[in-house]
Amino acid sequence: MEKPLVGGQAVIEGVMMRGFGKVATAVREPSGNINVQVKNVNSIADRYKFLKLPFLRGSVNLIESLILGMRSLSFSAQAAGEDDEQLSDKELVLTIIFAFAMAAVLFIAIPTFGAKFLHSITEDPFYFNLAEGFLRLAIFILYIAAISRMKDIQRVFQYHGAEHKTIFCYEADLPLTVENVKKFPRLHPRCGTAFLLIVMIVSIFVFAFLGWPDLWLRILSRILLLPVVAGISYEIIRFAGRSKNSLVRMATLPGLWLQYLTTREPDDSMIEVAIKSLEAVQK
Repeated sequence: MEKPLVGGQAVIEGVMMRGFGKVATAVREPSGNINVQVKNVNSIADRYKFLKLPFLRGSVNLIESLILGMRSLSFSAQAAGEDDEQLSDKELVLTIIFAFAMAAVLFIAIPTFGAKFLHSITEDPFYFNLAEGFLRLAIFILYIAAISRMKDIQRVFQYHGAEHKTIFCYEADLPLTVENVKKFPRLHPRCGTAFLLIVMIVSIFVFAFLGWPDLWLRILSRILLLPVVAGISYEIIRFAGRSKNSLVRMATLPGLWLQYLTTREPDDSMIEVAIKSLEAVQK
C-alpha cells in the first residue's frame, strides 16, 4: 500500500503538517517549549466526491491549503509571541482577499501590461502572450530571490528545510529522530515552491493562445483560468512526487533548484519542532 501523503509548510518559529485527516502546527515558544495545535480537517471533497477527480482536486487543494496555511500562520504568530491573538474568520477572509489582490497585481496585471511594449517588434498576439508569461516567471523568481535575503524570512526558510527533511524521513519509513532526519536533503519534489514554478510555466502555455484583447479582459481571463492552471500543475507535481522515472526527475530539477532560495539547513531544535508536528498528525 502507498503511504498516505503528508504535506506541510513553514510558519513563524514552527512547522505545519497536514495528513491523516488532520493538520498540526508545532511552534517553538519564547520559553523554549514546543506548542502543538492539532485540528481535524474536513475537506469539501469528502462530501462531494467529484471534487477528487483529476484536474479538479488541484484547485480544491490549493484553496484549502491557503486557508489552513493562513490559520497556522496566525496561530504561530501568537504562540511565538508576535501577536496577542489569532485572526478571526472575518479577518482571515480579508487577509486572503488582500493577498490574492496583491498577487494578481504583481503576477498578472504587471506582466500583461508590460508585454504591450513588444508592439515595436511584433503584432502577433502569440508572442505577446509568451512575453507576458516569461515576464511573469522572471518577476516570480526575482521576488523569491529578494525575500530570501531578509533575515526573518531566512529563519522561516530554515523551518521549511526542516519540514522537507522530516517528510523525507517519514516517506523512507525510518523512525522520526533528529539524527535520521538530518541525513535527508532539504529539497523536496512536492514542495509548494516547485508547485508555484510549475504554475508559472503551465500558465505560459495555457495563456499563449488567448489572443490579445483589452487589458481588463486579459487580466480577467487570467484570473478565470487560474483553476485550470492550478489543476494541471497539481497533477504534474503529484505525479512527479511519486515517479521514479529518470526523465521525470530531470524535469523537476528547476523546481528543486529554486528551493535553494526558499529553504535553509535547519538546526536540531528546528528539526525537533518539525518532528513534533508530523508525529501529531499521525496519532
